[in-house]
Amino acid sequence: METLKTSSLAAAGRAALVPVLAGAVALGGLCAWTASGAAGRPPAVTVEDARVLLPLGRDDTAAFLRVRNAGDVDDELIGVDAPTAAGAMLSRTVVRKGAGHMEMVRSATVPAGGTLEMSPHGLDVMVWAPPRMKPGDRLPVVLQFRRAGTVRTEAEVVRAGSGGG
Repeated sequence: METLKTSSLAAAGRAALVPVLAGAVALGGLCAWTASGAAGRPPAVTVEDARVLLPLGRDDTAAFLRVRNAGDVDDELIGVDAPTAAGAMLSRTVVRKGAGHMEMVRSATVPAGGTLEMSPHGLDVMVWAPPRMKPGDRLPVVLQFRRAGTVRTEAEVVRAGSGGG
């Protein structure tokens, strides 16, 4: 009877050894993959060339930004704010049957290793009721990304047609 118990325990030990070794090999492989950098870098979002058009009086205006993602994973711009203005939102100029209008955009992808470029003919940040500004002033802009979190920048105020958008 004692031999039967010992034999059963040895068989159970050998059976448990296979999944334990497989798990250890998998964990070792994942550690090596991550340590080598092959696991990818998280989104690393930066903002460049941020400009806002000088509004006429208290009219609404638009800001244009270049958003770079040096990471290996796409990120998503999910919100914008201009704290010194009444508000801001992502918008896109859409032309249908020769007439252009603005449409709200909920989010925009910032590709891994790529750039999200805003322009007057596509995606922009609509800013309503901005503060009084003159060329050269800076408008604070807050961007919210799904993965990278909050990024703060300042957009330089430029005159329309001066290369500002």
